[in-house]
Amino acid sequence: MNYLAEYIWIDGTSPTAKLRSKTKVVSTGAEPTTWGFDGSSTNQAAGHASDRVLEPAFICPDPIRGGDNVLVLCEVLNTDGTPHHSNTRAELAPVSDRFAAHAPVFGIEQEYTFFDGTRPLGFPVGGFPAAQGGYYCGVGADEIFGRQIVEKHLERCLTAGLSISGINAEVMPGQWEFQVGPVGPLEVSDQLWVARWLLYRTAEEYGVTVTLDPKPVKGDWNGAGAHTNFSTNTMRQSYAAIVAACEALGEGSKPLDHVKNYGAGIDDRLTGLHETAPWNEYSYGVSDRGASVRIPWQVQRDGKGYIEDRRPNANVDPYVVTRLIVDTCCTALEETGLI
Repeated sequence: MNYLAEYIWIDGTSPTAKLRSKTKVVSTGAEPTTWGFDGSSTNQAAGHASDRVLEPAFICPDPIRGGDNVLVLCEVLNTDGTPHHSNTRAELAPVSDRFAAHAPVFGIEQEYTFFDGTRPLGFPVGGFPAAQGGYYCGVGADEIFGRQIVEKHLERCLTAGLSISGINAEVMPGQWEFQVGPVGPLEVSDQLWVARWLLYRTAEEYGVTVTLDPKPVKGDWNGAGAHTNFSTNTMRQSYAAIVAACEALGEGSKPLDHVKNYGAGIDDRLTGLHETAPWNEYSYGVSDRGASVRIPWQVQRDGKGYIEDRRPNANVDPYVVTRLIVDTCCTALEETGLI
């Protein structure tokens, strides 16, 4: 018998890439191999030379179709075998390899918002719900919207073998979060993209859309981020390495270099309000959700652990944010002798 392979890839849409996918029938016993697609329809090629190549990078069970069917996350290549310019995974891989001795580990908190037509799920037609306060980790049909979708998504991620570590309702109605990790930079990025695809696909079955817009509702409402938790071997053993990593992220032009690559629309979300630091100011602190980078209280107590970069947007490319953090922090740890 044959099985079905759902080929998933990241397109060239700017400023925020979209996910695409299509299905291939594969002979039993055969592995998913390279495949082609029309790059002129995904902002990855011109019409006169439209062929682009899908190279399998991460394969997991398909929790929607079940059976022997699989999901195949792919890198996009040019026809000569080189990485397409939209292929940010290819930029992360050598950085991940170069600093492998540090054993960098990430946990990414993916916030997102359900929409029913043109309004967030739970917002009344033509108006606004009660102010924020009871929605975060809430319970009850008057404050929680979309739980069925969230639960099914969680189940599917676990069935696919993804490293999902938790879910919770967020501060705004219709806003939720799931966490991926702790795993390495390539693993967390691959799995986050697949988890995003499963989220879109699951919500589709309910006639609900999902947005990673960092500020889906203007005004006095929380935005949506992708808080990025990070540690190395040394940080998991030494508080001095924790401080060194925080200092490195704030050195020279690094804050702006990172922020401009942390997702489109970041200045709409990082205003200094709603548990954010201003986008153009860098700070770090213990237990401070208004800082750019938070050191959890238990990390200070234990003298070791991890840090949380709170700046990345919900729409951030995980291949980019993990590459930047690994490169910046691991380089600094090596320079200070804290490898």
